[in-house]
Amino acid sequence: MKLLNYIGGDWVDSDDAIEIFNPANGERIGSVAAASEADVDRALEQAQKASLVYGALTINERKTLIDSVITKLKEAESEIVNLLVEETGKTHEIASYDFNMLVDCLSYYVEEVKRHYGETIPDYDGGHLNFLSYQPIGVVAAVLTWNFPLLNLGYKLGPALASGCASVIKISERTPMASMRVAELIHEIGFPAGTVNFLCGGGRVVIPALARSKIPRMLTMIGSTLAGKKMIEASPTTVKRFSLELGGDAPVLVFDDADFDAAVADVVGLKLANAGQICVAPNRVFVHESIYEAFIEKAKALMESYRFLDDSGNGPELSPLCTKASLEQMVDFCQPANHGGIVVTGGKRAERPGYFLEPTLIRDVDRNSKLTCEEIFGPIMPVMPFNDSEDIFALANDTVYGLSAYVYTKSLSRALEAEKRLLFGNILINEAFYSLQLPHGGLKQSGFGKDVSRLALDDYYDIKRISIKR
Repeated sequence: MKLLNYIGGDWVDSDDAIEIFNPANGERIGSVAAASEADVDRALEQAQKASLVYGALTINERKTLIDSVITKLKEAESEIVNLLVEETGKTHEIASYDFNMLVDCLSYYVEEVKRHYGETIPDYDGGHLNFLSYQPIGVVAAVLTWNFPLLNLGYKLGPALASGCASVIKISERTPMASMRVAELIHEIGFPAGTVNFLCGGGRVVIPALARSKIPRMLTMIGSTLAGKKMIEASPTTVKRFSLELGGDAPVLVFDDADFDAAVADVVGLKLANAGQICVAPNRVFVHESIYEAFIEKAKALMESYRFLDDSGNGPELSPLCTKASLEQMVDFCQPANHGGIVVTGGKRAERPGYFLEPTLIRDVDRNSKLTCEEIFGPIMPVMPFNDSEDIFALANDTVYGLSAYVYTKSLSRALEAEKRLLFGNILINEAFYSLQLPHGGLKQSGFGKDVSRLALDDYYDIKRISIKR
C-alpha cells in the first residue's frame, strides 16, 4: 500500500517514498509518497486559488460542508481508529480520544465562528461610525507532528475551515495513514478544489519550501523548538504571522500539603499516557522532602502495575515509542551519565517485539543533567527532592521552555504565587486538566500563539478598521 499526497483535489504520486512501520511490532505496513518542493509549490498555488472561492462562502455555506465532514468521520470512526492504532501503537482508548478531538474541533469551531463578533468603537466627536471587520487571511501552511495525528489536525483544520481559510497541511511521514483517510473523506464532500491540501515528506524538504513561499499568510506548527526555529529562519521572503506550539520541559511541584494519592496517580498517569509522547507530559518532578520517600514508593508501585500493549493482565496499558530511534534515545537517557540518579524501576528496552521501553522511575536526579534539561518524550520520570529553604518556583522556571507546569498543594496562597511566578503558558493546579475551550500555548522557547479556544480563531482573520463619516 502506497499513500499519495492530496493536492488541489488530486492524488499525486512522487518518485520517492517513505516507509511506514507499526511501532508495536516493528513491521513495515506501507509507504507514502514523499512530497517534493514542486509538490509544495503546487499545493500552495492551489490553496491560493481556492481561498478566493472558499473564503467568499457564507458561514452557513461553510457549515454545511464541515457538517458533512463530521458526518463522514463519525461513520468511519472504527476504521480510522484502527488505522491510528496500527501506525502509532496507541492504546485503543487513546486512539479514540485522538480521533474524537478532530471531530470535536470541527464541531466547536463551526459554532464558535458564529460568535466571532465585530465591534463598534466610540467616536469622540460623533462625526464617524467606526467598527471592526474580520476577514479570512487566505492561505495557512501548517506543520504537524506524529504523537497525536488527528488531534493536531483538528487544532489547525478546525479554525481554518470555520474562518474561511484554505490550508496546506504537512502531516507526519511517520503516521500518515489516518490523516490521509481523512483527506479521502474531505475529497468526497465537494469543497472547492485546493481548500485543503495534505502533504507528506521529510521536514527538511517540505518545511523550508512552505516557509519560503510568498503565498501563505500564516505559518503554524506543532513540533520541536528546533523545527520552529528552522521554519522562522526560512520565512522572511514576506512578513508572515506565526502560531507555534513547540517543545516543553514541564515541571511538577508536589508540596507537603498536597492530596498525596491523587497527586501521584495524576503525575504517573500523565507521564505514561501515550508512552510519555505528549508535549505537556511531566518532565521534571520536584517533591517536598517530607513526602519524598512515600512518593517514590507509591510511584514505583503504580508504574509497575502497567502492562505492555496487548499483554494479558488487569493493569493499564503502556504503548510503544513511535520509532526505533526514539527507543534508542530513551535507552540512552536511562544511562547514569545522563541523569546522575538511581533507577528505581525500568530503564531498559522491553524484551518483546516493537519499540517498548519499561516504565522508568529515576530518583535523586541531577537537576542539571541531560535528562532534566531536554524534553524526554518517553515513559521516563525523573524525580528530585526539594526543601523549604529553596525557591522552588525559580527552580521550575530554570528552563528555556515554558509550555506547561503542574502544582499540587492545598494552600490557596501558594497556588496564587504559582500563578504569578511560573513562566509557563499553562499552569495547572491539583489536576492535569486540558479541554477544547481552554487556550493552549507556550511562553519562551515553547512558542507563541494559541491552539484551541476562541482565541485561536483570531490568527486566521485580518482585522480591518472601518470609519464612515456621518
